[in-house]
Amino acid sequence: MPCTHASSSARPKARRARVLLPLPLDTPFDYRVPSGGEIVPGHVVRVPFGSGERVGVAWDVAEGADDIEVADDRLKDVAEVLDVVPLDGAIRAFVDWVAAYYLVPRGRILRMVLSVPEALHPPRPTFGYGAGETAGLRLTAARERVLRAVAGGPVLSAAELAAAAGVGIGVVQGLAAAGALSRVALPAPAGFAAPDPSRPGPALSPEQAAATGALAARVAAGAFSVSVLDGVTGAGKTEVYFEAIAAALLRGQQVLVLLPEIALTAQWLGRFEARFGVQPAVWHSELGAARRRATWRAAASGAAALLVGARSALFLPLPRLGLIVVDEEHDASFKQEDGVMYNARDMAVVRARFAARPVVLVSATPSLETVANVESGRYQRLHLPKRHGGAQLPRIVAVDMRLERLPGDRWLSQALVDALIGARAAGTQAMLFLNRRGYAPLTLCRACGHRLQCPNCSAWLVEHRLSRRLQCHHCGFSRALPDACPECHAEGRLVACGPGVERLAEEAATLFPDARIAVMASDTLAGPKEAAAMIEAMTRGEIDLLIGTQIIAKGHHFPNLAVVGVVDADLGLGGGDLRAAERTYQMLAQVAGRAGRESHLGTVYLQTYMPEHPVMQALVAGERDAFVRRETAERRAHGMPPFGRLAAVILSGRSEPVVARSARALARAAPTAPGIRVLGPAPAPLALLRGDYRYRLLLKAERGVALQSVLREWLAAAPPLSGVRLQMDIDPYSFL
Repeated sequence: MPCTHASSSARPKARRARVLLPLPLDTPFDYRVPSGGEIVPGHVVRVPFGSGERVGVAWDVAEGADDIEVADDRLKDVAEVLDVVPLDGAIRAFVDWVAAYYLVPRGRILRMVLSVPEALHPPRPTFGYGAGETAGLRLTAARERVLRAVAGGPVLSAAELAAAAGVGIGVVQGLAAAGALSRVALPAPAGFAAPDPSRPGPALSPEQAAATGALAARVAAGAFSVSVLDGVTGAGKTEVYFEAIAAALLRGQQVLVLLPEIALTAQWLGRFEARFGVQPAVWHSELGAARRRATWRAAASGAAALLVGARSALFLPLPRLGLIVVDEEHDASFKQEDGVMYNARDMAVVRARFAARPVVLVSATPSLETVANVESGRYQRLHLPKRHGGAQLPRIVAVDMRLERLPGDRWLSQALVDALIGARAAGTQAMLFLNRRGYAPLTLCRACGHRLQCPNCSAWLVEHRLSRRLQCHHCGFSRALPDACPECHAEGRLVACGPGVERLAEEAATLFPDARIAVMASDTLAGPKEAAAMIEAMTRGEIDLLIGTQIIAKGHHFPNLAVVGVVDADLGLGGGDLRAAERTYQMLAQVAGRAGRESHLGTVYLQTYMPEHPVMQALVAGERDAFVRRETAERRAHGMPPFGRLAAVILSGRSEPVVARSARALARAAPTAPGIRVLGPAPAPLALLRGDYRYRLLLKAERGVALQSVLREWLAAAPPLSGVRLQMDIDPYSFL
């Protein structure tokens, strides 16, 4: 028979890995799986890309097909499979879902998962130095100090040895090169200790025990569920969900706990250690590079049993995920306001659904979205109506500031001052809350009326008297406090208007010169350690009067705190924000909840110019549910979230006319389908931010509208002009 050649269609097709890269791209790229290589979906791989190489994730692996666009012989091989536990199907599905929901490329979400590139490789071995051979070596005083430090002692790194000997690191390196020091491998640093779920917890009240049993049953069921742990401040919600954590740990599962503020971790970590015997793994932006790398790798390998962190911890790979807890679920800090503008609370529910695991949302003042989900039956509510240990909720008093006759340099009402005097006499602590950093929010010239404004933003410069600087709290611009008005050059005519926490501290120091006063705000603390130290000092009774912003408002337990005063309680009620009343109620209820948590009866003073406002009335009367019903009815009547959908489109750029023209073009292409309304364009309230001019459009839709599809078609019809950046905010929280 004549010899024949096999047709090209009969050749075996190459196995392909479709690799998603952590770049602003939505589509994976095809690579050939090398002959004999083993790649499964989720493997973290290194692949050729452009003129170099990139690390990505094999999103899918399949045999080649006849209808492929790129022929096998044009494919490049996967270069390497990295030594990382593969990303499981649940987190890959989560990445796909988040990208589709927020209308961003999948690669941007993957970048949030692979947030520590150095952690994708095993840690490099580290070396230290011990004693070596010194015969014939010329010794200097510095060298002798190094040799004395190394003699008979532990093996030290070059930096540690230089510090111990009081020399430069070059001296150590020179001795090592001469053979006078021997290079010794250092042991790998200790990993994260495993929490002990069998340690006994505190005695629980009947209500706590019932809630604990329900949560433990949902953990044991190993299925998706959403539980809302709704309890008054001081009800012991943390102890309840700690028992759910213990149930997950006993099953060998990982647990993720999300907290809204880094500062909240201080007391939380102490309570966790008391219950489980060890500190958990912590995740937030203030971690050092080495700790961040170790934490990511421990999470991804399953070696870290419990992760607690801010919203970005939601994207950590956790192969044995068994439970998610979102504490203070109502807090607006869970909404990311730049980059990918996601809501970590909502996405925690989504991640739990893909993992088929329970999630617990915890709050004393649940969000209206959460309340609506409870009422519809999608979420299950567990209620703790009383404070733990018989403690009473504080008495709340509204102080009508319209009746006060305070001089221009005073901000504390007489009723509040009398209460502070009483606290001092009784040996209890007090707290003043004002959600405004610095000394004064505005500085103006009495001669010409000029107001000192940020050159980069539509915002006044905030005076910080302690540092004698003016600062923009939006872009970070800072300048020295001038002696003369920059407009009219009049000297000595600049005046601070309104109070910030520094100004309250100044007034308090005048009233109580012997009191131990501390100010706690994000710009007065160097980081989480300093915040933890101040919270610990307050807990130990080393502070008489704590003055602060929202950083002091939630999650802290101060046993001796009896009096809380809120200055400018109406501060959050203006501006036309649809959540203004809800957020103000939540904030003030959380502040009030710090008082009287143990043996002392607490009293809270709300200094307000609107005592008749429903928020103030509900707080004074202790009628949270009535306030929620009223706010819910108003939202439903206007079709606003959670009974309608919103999406903001923000256009920004350096040229205001170009941004405005692009915004008008987008408005002309706006969808006109039933159930949809587009508002705008209009300059954003912060019309200038970090040097960019900003315009906003707001799409309002009924619940049944396929919002993402509508937005895709609309934005494709009028792409922004060159030099204009478009940003989508699905379910916006901020309207600035």
